[in-house]
Amino acid sequence: MDRNRVNEIIGLIHKEVKPALGCTEPIAVALAVAKAVEILEDRCCCRKDGWRMAEDFSIRVEVSGNILKNGMGVGIPGTGMVGLHIASALGAVCGKTEYRLEVLHDLNSEAISRAKELVAQGKVTVGLADTPHKLYVKACVSTAEGHNASALIEDDHDNIVETWFDDAVLDKNGNGNGEDACEGEKTTADYHLTVKEILDFADTVPTEDIRFILESRDLNLALAKEGLASNYGLRVGHTILSEKYRQVFGSDFMSYAMAMTAAASDARMAGCTLPAMSNSGSGNQGITVTMPVIAYSLKYNVDDEHLSRALVLSHLIAIHIKGYLGKLSALCGCVIASTGAACGIVYLRGGSYSQICAAIKNMIGNITGMVCDGAKVGCALKVASGVSCALQSAVLAMESICISESDGIIEKDIEKTIRNLGEIGSKGMQTTDNMILDIMVCK
Repeated sequence: MDRNRVNEIIGLIHKEVKPALGCTEPIAVALAVAKAVEILEDRCCCRKDGWRMAEDFSIRVEVSGNILKNGMGVGIPGTGMVGLHIASALGAVCGKTEYRLEVLHDLNSEAISRAKELVAQGKVTVGLADTPHKLYVKACVSTAEGHNASALIEDDHDNIVETWFDDAVLDKNGNGNGEDACEGEKTTADYHLTVKEILDFADTVPTEDIRFILESRDLNLALAKEGLASNYGLRVGHTILSEKYRQVFGSDFMSYAMAMTAAASDARMAGCTLPAMSNSGSGNQGITVTMPVIAYSLKYNVDDEHLSRALVLSHLIAIHIKGYLGKLSALCGCVIASTGAACGIVYLRGGSYSQICAAIKNMIGNITGMVCDGAKVGCALKVASGVSCALQSAVLAMESICISESDGIIEKDIEKTIRNLGEIGSKGMQTTDNMILDIMVCK
């Protein structure tokens, strides 16, 4: 593969695979608020150490329906609370944009206490924005002195596109001079990936160029171990591995992979303070695309080189499919992520290109249509289901068993099949998405 193309694909991985502390929708809100506060800090003179903790902030946040849906019921790290109000307040008192999706990295008990005070005093309001963007966060922060600053995030969880101070535009599209910084910036679709090229890349890229991907193992495995050791969320992973239900789940690899993956989701969605390695802006997707592959490597002593190649493959398959859906949709992200994991398992089993395509088709023919009804502790159940389907699909694919192109949305061509999934998730399920949001906000 041409070296320029290798560098291009590595750049895409770095762009879409990054650490995230907490569910990325409330974290995007915290990031926007933190940016607004940093503007106030920069523009208003005589700020002293600790002023953020003492300032009587008023915070107003407007978000798209999908951000609201994914932020309503998810745990915020270290707080024992859920939702966008506490995430907004934490962004104000301790958030730092330099950490990007780990914006709450400096979280501590004092910051949590002060953030809870702001929420209890009614200093934080969250509303639904009138916007065509699926991913949209606008945060406006005012001080007791009468100054205000705002920050706008669109399309990517850490993509700050516009900022204001005292209602005057400071920086439009992220470059400070009013020009369109997004011009020339590639979307995932602009990379024109194919499954064949992804496999070629995973097979041939120098090992030293992708060694960084092993951080996915380090972060997500730590989350899984934390989820198994404590009583987070619904305890899905912990229960699957418990001795009490050994007769139900057995002690095979499928149960192990389901439990390890679900445990990481249990911990993350219930507010664990450990970061996840995300994929395409989603921590749960990052967990689901990696943990079954990591579990396989642990169970069967896979060396780091083969694991890094399998992780790169699984990450890129998920990124490729997600490119047809957008960052947020009505389709549960574990459908895409577990499809990537299925491919990673096939790869570690020595599968061919046709067998990887078969695994993808088996997945798309199986769990397409699983809806996203917001980020929450119950996501661990969907994650476990996705892993189960991934292993079924991988095993069938290794036997060269594949859903026929005469069935449903499956096509002979793998890229057409992926596009069909994208059309269903991004367009066909739009009414479903609206109905889910209506149900959630009216409860």
